Amino acid sequence: MEFGIVNGGSQNGIINGDGGAHSVNGSAGPSRYPQPYATPPATHHGPSTPNTSTQDGLHYHSPSHNEQIVNHIYTSGFQHGNYADINLHVLNRHYRLHAIILSRSPYLAHLINTTNTNTLFIPLEHEPLITEEGFAVALGYLYSSVSMSLINRRNARAVLAAACLLGGMDDLAITAYQHCRESIAVDTMSEWLQFLESTATPDDATGNPSGMVTGPAAVLGPYAKRLRDDVFSFLVVNLPISIQAFSSRPPSANGQTSGEAESTESGFDTLLRIYSMLPFDIFKHAVESPAFPAGNDQARFRFAKEAIAARKKTPAGREAEETVVLAFGKSDGGSAVHVTRKMRKRPLWKVTK
Repeated sequence: MEFGIVNGGSQNGIINGDGGAHSVNGSAGPSRYPQPYATPPATHHGPSTPNTSTQDGLHYHSPSHNEQIVNHIYTSGFQHGNYADINLHVLNRHYRLHAIILSRSPYLAHLINTTNTNTLFIPLEHEPLITEEGFAVALGYLYSSVSMSLINRRNARAVLAAACLLGGMDDLAITAYQHCRESIAVDTMSEWLQFLESTATPDDATGNPSGMVTGPAAVLGPYAKRLRDDVFSFLVVNLPISIQAFSSRPPSANGQTSGEAESTESGFDTLLRIYSMLPFDIFKHAVESPAFPAGNDQARFRFAKEAIAARKKTPAGREAEETVVLAFGKSDGGSAVHVTRKMRKRPLWKVTK
């Protein structure tokens, strides 16, 4: 990754306007933020020996030559902004870019075709999932796939959001989505819970986390629901199993196991803590899910009861009165445990004269 005076400097940076082969964009000094630029792989500058067909004894296709061109375009065109014909402003950053490259994105192609100037402004005030780094990675992908090497667990969601907005970046979106899935873990659960809260769907009132996602996460398109389902699956199945939340001996009424295994106690308490922070619709659907590995309905009921007690101490459970009941009889293959909620009535104040 390269740092210093490169394309994508801050808005108040000094922009070299000559467009010459040696022009460098950005601020007058080193950038305040590390620039998300990848280092293109070394290219072979000697005689190429492509493994291709020949015609009349002459090679007519050279993969190494193509690689050199892409690396040159990425380094000279994207990183340094040489020979640019488009000024792009986004999230306090200024890029000198190239219309022919940007046209790979349907979003940017439409913007270029409908703007009577070579200066483009990308309004992202209502797209909180897209960051400067995520957008820069997506822009770089238009020039070279080497930009994909910059995706990591920290920036994957922002890269995915930028790729979905710009369009025409299926490989980048898939790679970013895979990094997002891999980042779903106990230590990142608070971030993913915030994501769940931002992905309200029309079906949430029924306790079924499905349907089209609205709100800030709508920019992710179909990936929003896929990520939502991934987080839900982790909460219901992967998390309880991985932390051994339920053992052969069920927890007692005070939340402690009847045995001495600290790992089981820790896992049960961890699950209680995370479930106490869940939005009610997700909490209800998770506890009632047949995939929830509590072992039996009695253990499921005990866990739900203790989770509701813990939720009363959090914002998730203060606004309403939550209860859990254990139904007896045939459950038709579903859970006999049912969680309900009743909104608390605000106290009425009597005015006396």
